[in-house]
Amino acid sequence: MSTIFSPVSSEKKEAASGHGFGTLPVFLAGISTILGAIMFLRFGYAVGNVGVIGAFFIIVLGHLVTVPTALSLAEIATNRRVEGGGEYFIISRSFGVTIGGVIGISLYLSQAISVAFYMIAFGEAFRPIAPMISDFLGFPFDARMVSIPGTVGLLALVLTRGADLGVKMLYVVVTTLIASLVLFFLGGQVEGFDPQFFRFNSTIADADPFFIVFAIVFPAFTGMTAGVGLSGDLANPRKSIPAGTILATVTGFVVYLAIVWKLASSAPADLLANDQLIMQDIALWGPIIPIGLGAATLSSAIGSILVAPRTLQALGADETIPINPLNKLMAAGIGSVNEPRNATILTGIIALFIVVLGNVDFVARIISMFFMVTYGSLCAISFFEHFAARPSYRPSFKSRWYISLFGALMCLLMMFQMDPLYAILAIVFMSGLYAYTRYKKGEDADDLASMFEGVMTQLTRKMHIRLQLKNEGAAQRDEWRPSVIMVNNRTFDRNAPLTFMRWLCHRQGFGTYLHFIDGRLDKASYVESRLVKKKLIELARAQDSPVYMDTIVSPSMTSALAQSLQVPGVSGISNNTAFFEFSIHDDLQVREEIVNSCKFAASTDMTLMVLRHGDLNFGERKKIFAWITWNDHENTNMMILLSYILVGHPDWHNASVRVFIAVPEGEMEEQREKFSNLITEGRMPVSENNIEFIPVNDKGSYYELVARMSAEADLTVMGFDMESLDNKGPDAFVSHPALQPKDVLYVHSPYEITIR
Repeated sequence: MSTIFSPVSSEKKEAASGHGFGTLPVFLAGISTILGAIMFLRFGYAVGNVGVIGAFFIIVLGHLVTVPTALSLAEIATNRRVEGGGEYFIISRSFGVTIGGVIGISLYLSQAISVAFYMIAFGEAFRPIAPMISDFLGFPFDARMVSIPGTVGLLALVLTRGADLGVKMLYVVVTTLIASLVLFFLGGQVEGFDPQFFRFNSTIADADPFFIVFAIVFPAFTGMTAGVGLSGDLANPRKSIPAGTILATVTGFVVYLAIVWKLASSAPADLLANDQLIMQDIALWGPIIPIGLGAATLSSAIGSILVAPRTLQALGADETIPINPLNKLMAAGIGSVNEPRNATILTGIIALFIVVLGNVDFVARIISMFFMVTYGSLCAISFFEHFAARPSYRPSFKSRWYISLFGALMCLLMMFQMDPLYAILAIVFMSGLYAYTRYKKGEDADDLASMFEGVMTQLTRKMHIRLQLKNEGAAQRDEWRPSVIMVNNRTFDRNAPLTFMRWLCHRQGFGTYLHFIDGRLDKASYVESRLVKKKLIELARAQDSPVYMDTIVSPSMTSALAQSLQVPGVSGISNNTAFFEFSIHDDLQVREEIVNSCKFAASTDMTLMVLRHGDLNFGERKKIFAWITWNDHENTNMMILLSYILVGHPDWHNASVRVFIAVPEGEMEEQREKFSNLITEGRMPVSENNIEFIPVNDKGSYYELVARMSAEADLTVMGFDMESLDNKGPDAFVSHPALQPKDVLYVHSPYEITIR
């Protein structure tokens, strides 16, 4: 027994699957479904309601959806072996089994309902002999008198004889279909119609809206993928699917244009709109049209009832049917060619239920919505594959990314144009089904994230290159935002550093955190680094942190800094801020390491931040005090900007920033005027009410002032310069011992940034 989705490594194995059909069945299944019930029953209606130009536009618009889909389908099919399940296989193996299963269920329903649609239309083929049937039975004719037993008979035929007989019947059906079209085109005008009154825009009064007509007619163009469902029974799907699908699409497009012209030039608009079998009155031999309708609808029904169960069988094999007991039951096959008997029975039951409704237009609109979802997905897959540029994606037939994108957008647009309510309901239903399927399969089944991974990688690469080409220097000073890098080996014994980076990088900033592992890079240290990285990612996920986490193995902190400070930040722009930390409980050696690291990082012209954290975990997170002194000419704007970036985080949503300007009394008026101008011009994100100017003439009184006023602050921001760092060394960051239980951020800016 052949298996569904079994791996294949050679053409020889590929040829051994299923029935081993060639390209012709793909074309026949496609063209017999394209030139089906809608062509015979509803194209006259379309021409009568929207005119020749409108009908041409419907054909073109429909093919703006189907042609990109056919090209996308052909492309994807030539990249990998397409096994049982046809379109579902393509979607699920590209989007992932979870989201593929959701779309696959929509696809299956459209295929199952199509069986009913074609059998309803098959019943309409008996309208010409309705009086005879009514006289014989003694009560009025109803098309369901034919369509219901016809559906049961078709189901019995497929169950007993399988796909082999179904494909053989397609040859007979297509021959009849061709004969009916030839006799139609050889026919003349209906009685009483003068060709000189032919007009391109002739329509009936009170015509149906364009998109209602489009929704009813659109299923006529959807048959081009019918042959894809036979993928598990094809000898060479990579060759047969593109060739058969594209040929069927092009043939159908040309035939439909010719049919519209022939209809409009042979009968008046009111007759076209109201007589479902108007083609019978035009054809050279009228009876061939009901015969052709019967053949076309029967062939389309055969194609659908062969394809739909195989889609359901593939869904069951992947265990993506929401009702668990059905998965194993539907996946089961019969015989050496794995005939989906159980899936065929269920499909027949669904089809019979829809047949009982008996409304062709209603069913056509439902089918249109389901097919739009499927076709949009196929086009989207092709677009994402182009954009992601994965090395494993090497199709022998190539479409164009913009054609695929256009097709996907057209499907979405047409869904809402045809019926906004149905479109919204379809999206809500599929979103709910995806959420349920993901819940059932577990968190690892989030295919949406996997689907976009390659796209995001490619987009990130392009953006990194664009940002690198940008002239950074002055631009970064004028439009500064933190791009922070931290190298630290004290990750798992304190929370403050990562918490602070999370706040700073919440919206306006970017952060890279590297856990330092002391040693030389070898097999053992590499394995250790991967295990630590996994813990870091879990930590970031638990904290919902926007900081990029990684590890670095190096013989010393200095060498680790030398490596990390030279690489670009996670945003693609160069890192502009180096972040260091120590606890009030750390010993002198840690502070000496911080001082040496600051001096080393200063050579790169980076902003330096040193966080001295205590035991209060930033207190109530209500107040941030920034102290500006006579030595903070370059630091001022940086300190204020960082303070306001912090209060942009939800953890600080009720916080306020107060700025204290502590300068000698002789500089007071100059500083007042400077800050007043900056605030007036909108270049300082602080109000004058939050600024306090304090005259200070010596360091002693300044320290007393800070100790007294910052006692109520949850975070104090202070500046430092490299000269004082050289002079004071490790004591530079403990110069305010009265604040030691509190958290203090020391900031050094190598240049004055402009706040816009």
